[in-house]
Order: sequence, then structure tokens, then C-alpha cells
Amino acid sequence: MITKTRLFWATLFLALVSSGTLAALPTSVGGQAVTSLAPLVEAATPAVVNIRATQVRRNPFGRQGEIGGAGSGVIVDAENGYILTNHHVVGEADEIQVSLIDGRTLDAEIVGSDAGTDIALIKVEADELTEMPIGDSEDVRVGDFVIAIGNPYGLSHTVTSGIVSALGRTNISRDGFEDFIQTDASINPGNSGGALVNMNGELIGINSMIFSRSGGNIGIGFAVPTEIASSIMGQILDFGEIRRGLLGVNIQSIDREAAETLDIDVEGGALVTRVFPDSAAEKAGLEVGDIIVGVNDKSVTSAAELRNTIGLLRSGDTVGIRYLRDNESRSTSAELGRAEDQLLSGGDIHPGLAGASFAPASTSSDSGVEVTNVEEGSPAAQRGLRSGDVITAVNRVLVRNLRDLAAIAENNRILFLLVQRGDRSLMLQIR
Repeated sequence: MITKTRLFWATLFLALVSSGTLAALPTSVGGQAVTSLAPLVEAATPAVVNIRATQVRRNPFGRQGEIGGAGSGVIVDAENGYILTNHHVVGEADEIQVSLIDGRTLDAEIVGSDAGTDIALIKVEADELTEMPIGDSEDVRVGDFVIAIGNPYGLSHTVTSGIVSALGRTNISRDGFEDFIQTDASINPGNSGGALVNMNGELIGINSMIFSRSGGNIGIGFAVPTEIASSIMGQILDFGEIRRGLLGVNIQSIDREAAETLDIDVEGGALVTRVFPDSAAEKAGLEVGDIIVGVNDKSVTSAAELRNTIGLLRSGDTVGIRYLRDNESRSTSAELGRAEDQLLSGGDIHPGLAGASFAPASTSSDSGVEVTNVEEGSPAAQRGLRSGDVITAVNRVLVRNLRDLAAIAENNRILFLLVQRGDRSLMLQIR
């Protein structure tokens, strides 16, 4: 029996659907009426590949062992064999094999990889590949229907469906540059690097991680938007490396309570606590004590938000910056420097340094690398690093600059850091 109340809500629901107020499945895909998602899946699935990544390990006695991992990838350029996937799937691999839906298995090589955004570009040599068109993730809305295609638990070309649950998710990982799409489409181990697809059959995200207390899907998955993935791919192809933007400041978040203490009329922002010499910030006229509240058309409400916004831009980009000085709104423009030349995140250098930030030492000798920030509870903090430490040598090799530090750390699992802390020297072991 249908009560009047139930009839009212049923009538309202039908009215909302017919008026377009609620999201609805498309009436057609590729000119075919939609009675299921099968036509969409059949068109998109051949562009998704399974990835087997193998890392060779050597022990002190010379014997070798292999560690294998599985993931997914998306063919985005069939002519050149380019495949987008996650850095954590292939970044440390010595050998990579890609399996296609037609049964072929191909060797792949890494073209470039970026730990900061968890995006990697690999390449295969093959004919008759199918690519997936790249959609505009800026057009994605909360509530849009999506499908996820990947290789969960080794189950080839698995398809799940759901909606976009949220946009602009940040602070998911410690050292990453993030602007995740959140979805409830089931994502499980092995889906990493796979496709998040809209109802037009376009790639809108690279599935990257899940939030889970058990290791399995609970309906909270995250994908790197194609806006970011395409930018990283473009930098890899244009420069052969990532050229991440850098403003050249140390910052800390300022909230309403801190603003009231400082008698500043602002809800949030990033307080500049240091401006590096000859940096983009110095050239733009920023000073210690300024509060940055916006970059281009985006508001900035915290230090993490500013770091994320700048870190997702290219070096050489010119950005507009809105800030407060003495409670007066001001604006300036800055041509971003290159993070790899002036500032490094510890997580990009070595797992034991995650949570620390580094910059050229501000000492009279201009030699060494200064620890500019250490997050509480991070691996770097647990190993004894402190803000203000200056690293002068690693594994008995002189460190003159950031490139020296990164080069030594890249080839060593264990690091012995010679650190100058105030007027004394000490050695820290990093694993």
C-alpha cells in the first residue's frame, strides 16, 4: 500500500529526475541507447593494461632475489605506445611487463616518473594499440557517474561503477602534491594506475589509492585528475624530467585564532616566515610577515594549500599572488623558480627523509643543505633531524648542494649524515 507521503516523495523524485536536477545516466553512448554500461565498457577496456613490475634485490652475499608487484595502466597515445600509471607501481622497477586485453604481453620501459604526484609514464613498442581519450577533469562534478577499470588482486580488466564523491581532496599522503578526485567506485590493490572513466568514455583520473583500515575497499578511493597527470606527462615529454614550480618561501598556516592574536582580518592563509634570496618570492616583493591568501583564481587558506598549489605548477609559470601586509590587501606576480634547484622534499629523496624539506644552506660558506622544516612524527623527525640542521656530508662524501644530496641518496639504502647543529657536529643514520 502506497501512503500519501510515499506518493508525494515518489512524485517529487520523478519530477527532479525529469527536470535534470539529479544526475542521471546518459540516454546514449556512441549513438547507442543505454540499457547497460556494456557499450561504454567495451570501448574503454582495451585501453587499460595490466602491469607486472619486478625489482631485483641483492643481499651482501651476492645472491639475487626478485620482488614483484602488480598494477594497472592506461594507454593514452597508441601511436607512440605511451601508458600512464602510478609512480608507486613502476618507479622502483627493474623490469616491467604489460599485458593487453587481446592476450599480448609486452616489455615496457619507464619514460619518466614523479613521486610527488604519483604519476609515471611508460612506453611499449607495439602496433594496433587502443588509446583512451583524455577528458577534462576540470569539468568533473560531484555526483557524476564514473567507472573504474583495473587489475584488482590480479583479476584482469575488472570494471566497477560509482559516482564522484568529492573533489579537491588533499593531505592524503605526507609529501605529495595532491588534488584528488574521490570516488566510491570499488578500488582495490592492483587497481593502482588504472582508469577512472566518465560516461563519455574519457579518462578523467588515474586511480591511485584507497582509504581503508583493512586493506580492502570501503568505498573511499582516490584518483589523480587528468589535469595533473597530463601536466606531468607533458613535462616528461618536453623536458625529460619534472620541473616543479617554486615560490621560494618558508610558510606556516594561519587560522582565525592566530589572525585575532596578530590583529589581522583574515580567515586563513599562509604566513611567510622566510624569503629565500634570489627566489621568485623575493623578486616579486614578498616579505616576511606577509600572508598569502590566493594564487591565480584559487584561494589559499593554509600552508599546505599553498605548497600544493605551487607544486602542481611548472617552473617558469607566471602566477598572480594575493596577500595581506599590515592588514592591507595587495597583489603581485611571480615567475616560479625550479623546485629541484632550490628546494627538495625529503620524500622525493629517500624514504627515511620523508617529512623534511631542504634548501641551499644559508651559511657564510654557501655550502651544504639546510633542513628548512621537519614535520612532527615524520620519518625524518624520528631519525633525529631538526629544522635548522645543515647537512655537510653524506656517507663521507661532501655535500655542496641539493643535487649532491639527491644523487648520493638515490644510490644508497643507508645514509650517514654529517650534520652541523649550531656550534656542534653530529652524525645521524638514516635507513
